[in-house]
Amino acid sequence: MISSPSMEVTDVGDYLKLGACTAVMAQPILTDALASGPSIATQTGIGVVYNLVKYTAPAFIFGILYTTTRLTLNQTALTYTDYLHQQWHALFIPTIWWTAIYLILMPQLQQGSQYHDWRGFLWQFVNGNAAPHLWYNTMMLQFIILMPLFWALGRWCQSRPRRGWIVFGGTTLVAVLWLWFYDQQVFHGPHSRDWYLLNRLFISFQIFGFYGMLAWVFRDTFQRMLNKWWPGLLGLWLVGLIWTNWELFSYGFPVNLRNAPYYKPSMTGYALAVIGLLAALCEIQVRRQRPFSKFVHFFAGMAYKAYLANVFWPELLWRGFGRTLMVKAPWLSIALCYGLTWLLSFTTAFGLHAGWMRLKREYEHD
Repeated sequence: MISSPSMEVTDVGDYLKLGACTAVMAQPILTDALASGPSIATQTGIGVVYNLVKYTAPAFIFGILYTTTRLTLNQTALTYTDYLHQQWHALFIPTIWWTAIYLILMPQLQQGSQYHDWRGFLWQFVNGNAAPHLWYNTMMLQFIILMPLFWALGRWCQSRPRRGWIVFGGTTLVAVLWLWFYDQQVFHGPHSRDWYLLNRLFISFQIFGFYGMLAWVFRDTFQRMLNKWWPGLLGLWLVGLIWTNWELFSYGFPVNLRNAPYYKPSMTGYALAVIGLLAALCEIQVRRQRPFSKFVHFFAGMAYKAYLANVFWPELLWRGFGRTLMVKAPWLSIALCYGLTWLLSFTTAFGLHAGWMRLKREYEHD
């Protein structure tokens, strides 16, 4: 009989989710800072830092699939309906509330066209254009809905481990073809404007979802590889960072962060290197029972909800003091906005969660 996996265990997914959430909060601030027209030197620094934290969506997807596979793969009593009910409360409801907040209170943050009627409102609501970061939610929730596919492949691989190489190879091949297609047709291609919604599709990040599932199914092999090859991952990380910056700055100045998309071989390799390094850090700290691992697990549980709030707060902070301070001390402005964004986003996440749980208990008691 297989025992139920514990939700209190710190795992690789926790490190990846918290690491991704912490890094992604810098992106809207760097975008605002760059739009203020800083010096060439400051633009260069912003470009480097932006590439440094440009692993966030892949790491979050890998982490979500790793942890979700750990918790659900062998729970045969868990029905798809029960699973969706859990995810509805954990992910879908916060997404709905925050999307409404952005569309109603901060409509200036919309991407693409603005809504003018209820049809446009609904379209912006579901397509990820309500705010700069909500494209990710539209894409990530597809992984949640498609979880039976990962269960089926994970169980198929468990029965015969060699099948894991088939899934690994097929996933890699699809990713290579996708990167080639995106480079030819979308990124500075003939469909750069009319096909921009492609980055909301599940296939865009499928490699990280399937890799996350495989990493749990073959966790012993995965950990042995990390323990042996982490110096190589460090080298790959450095090469990837240099490569991505060379590509970005090859377009000249002023720096345009649209020239640093996720869908490039350089970004894919860089993201995989960061994922491997964070996974190796997790293994070391959990094995040595470092107190920091408990902190990671605690905050990782609120990472998604903090992520939803992470554009709301910098918008207010930038208008409040960030834009003015940027003129005199650009890096101080960026650092203050970033630190306060992290603090306020997680405070909001924990506060709203506590309030919701209290209301739920009172409702159930009545």
